[in-house]
Amino acid sequence: MRILITGICGFVGSTIARTWLDHFEGVRISGIDWLGRRGSESNLADLKGKGIQVVHGDIRAASDVEMLAAADLVIDAAANPSVLAGVDGQTSARQLVEHNLGGTVNLLEFCRRHDAAFSLLSTSRVYSIPALREIPLQVAKERFVPGDVLPEHVSSAGISENFSTTAPVSLYGATKLASEAIALEYAHSFGFPAWINRCGVMAGGGQFPRPDQGIFAFWIHAWAARKPLKYLGFGGHGHQVRDCLHPRDLIPLLHAQADYRGGDKNPIQNLAGGIASARSLRELSSWCEDRFGAHSVTEDGSDRAFDLPWVVLDHARASKQWEWQPQTSTSDILDEIAGHAEENPGWLARSL
Repeated sequence: MRILITGICGFVGSTIARTWLDHFEGVRISGIDWLGRRGSESNLADLKGKGIQVVHGDIRAASDVEMLAAADLVIDAAANPSVLAGVDGQTSARQLVEHNLGGTVNLLEFCRRHDAAFSLLSTSRVYSIPALREIPLQVAKERFVPGDVLPEHVSSAGISENFSTTAPVSLYGATKLASEAIALEYAHSFGFPAWINRCGVMAGGGQFPRPDQGIFAFWIHAWAARKPLKYLGFGGHGHQVRDCLHPRDLIPLLHAQADYRGGDKNPIQNLAGGIASARSLRELSSWCEDRFGAHSVTEDGSDRAFDLPWVVLDHARASKQWEWQPQTSTSDILDEIAGHAEENPGWLARSL
């Protein structure tokens, strides 16, 4: 099997590449990365040392993609993953669209030419911000939990794939939602498989964290380094909740998608740690205090446009269709991040 991974030098892409080689024989992995994300260059030598061909290129450039060797499966792990992208003054909206949507179109053209399966790593951010904010919540101990009467497509297990994707979803979310739609249209028109994998928060050791992405890794690294931390929004109490997933847990499902050419499975599925993995910021702080000792966190109830109080994805569809379950517990993920933080005290400065 020939696998092409975009964004292969990023945390998710590099983890998928390494884990796949460790678990499956007879696979040839190649990748493309523009090395624009700070820290990503640190994975380059290791990947090449494992026999992985890494092309320094940009998926926004059709000519760069056209020159890539043929593949049986394309895993699209390249994106600007920040919900603030295009509006924070660090990247333009046009750059965001060119990267997240234009790059995907170039990859779909690649799949059409080579009859390759396409697996898009999408995001929970395709779900409607107003609808998510309207989910009734109550505080239980140190976190928000869903109320007794919930809207359609929400349960105590999380948000299903049929939850509203009505705008606004952020510019970032819109580029991923548009990529989902165009991928499904390409698959229907040209007859190759396209899979839409809506991922929760990815987390693990070696991640390049920022406050607006990779919150579990950012919080632990910042706590270990005694950097300023702040509970933002929702009263400033840190009750907001996210689930988390280690990217190596994606491998069994991605492998199954690579080989599957049937038409009986829904192409869209949530992939996340689910309710068992969910933690609030305050719970994460308690964990950090036990591991690293006390550290103060500022409380700031200021509301921000893209912040959400409770986002937990229900992965029941993936479990039913693919017999998939996350394998790495949240405690193991947090331990892995903490160990990396202790071994690499300057990692946060390197990533930001």
